[in-house]
Amino acid sequence: MTTIPKGKLISIGGNEDKGTEPERGFHNRNNLNFFELQILQRIKDEMQSANPHIEVITSASNIPQEVGENYEYAFHKLGVEKVGMMHIRNREDAQNPEFIERIKAADGVMFTGGNQMRLSMIFGGTEILGILHHRYETENFVIAGTSAGAMAMSNTMIYEGIPGEALLKGQVKITTGLGFMKDVIIDSHFVKRGRFGRLAQAVASNPQCIGIGLGEDTGVLVTEGSKLEAIGSGLIIIFDGHNIRYTNIADIQEGSPISIENLIVHVLSKGNHYYLKERKFFPYLNSVMA
Repeated sequence: MTTIPKGKLISIGGNEDKGTEPERGFHNRNNLNFFELQILQRIKDEMQSANPHIEVITSASNIPQEVGENYEYAFHKLGVEKVGMMHIRNREDAQNPEFIERIKAADGVMFTGGNQMRLSMIFGGTEILGILHHRYETENFVIAGTSAGAMAMSNTMIYEGIPGEALLKGQVKITTGLGFMKDVIIDSHFVKRGRFGRLAQAVASNPQCIGIGLGEDTGVLVTEGSKLEAIGSGLIIIFDGHNIRYTNIADIQEGSPISIENLIVHVLSKGNHYYLKERKFFPYLNSVMA
């Protein structure tokens, strides 16, 4: 019997607003559906604590201090006073008893962006990862991740794939992630960086998985391990490969173009829901309840 997790996952597509002024020529602030800091506010709300304590894990980033300070500023702006920084750079750091105790005491964690392979390499098989899994499964504990931090949440993880070549066999590389979700593949910066092809190939190669493509400043809140709610200002693309009737991916040579028949695609925006187990789209919460 599969246990339903009591915790929540929040996977973010990257470039979520952290309350900083946009660069010149950056127009996302003009999106009429944009609400300042709404995703980080949702992380705070889902921790359901009067004085929430979040630990920001910067292991994926090559500029951990700068990234950590940005999140510290953003969460403080939202009234979260207890914001810890975990600059865990290697597996030895991951064994630090102080970090382990802080993970046990926090209401939630936030994995920053960077290189998702660093996350699987540093945390795979560690006590910290075991604690995170246990708390997610048994408590109202929040695990959030953006960009690389979002992609690493699943058991099946993309770690490489150039968008322009992604529909050529072998150009998308898959490995094992942190395993908070099974039978899904998460991709980030999905719309802006044109990653349709690489997620399509990943799903065609692993048709038991649902592909989740996250736009920037957009995310999914996952409850009960399989119920997705779209949050943020952009789009989420869902790829369902369960009903693929034909693909040539097993028979062609490396570098050859792949073909896929009957890959089902859903597009979600803020407030839409998608249930992984049922593989069903719901426009609004009341349509789920009906």
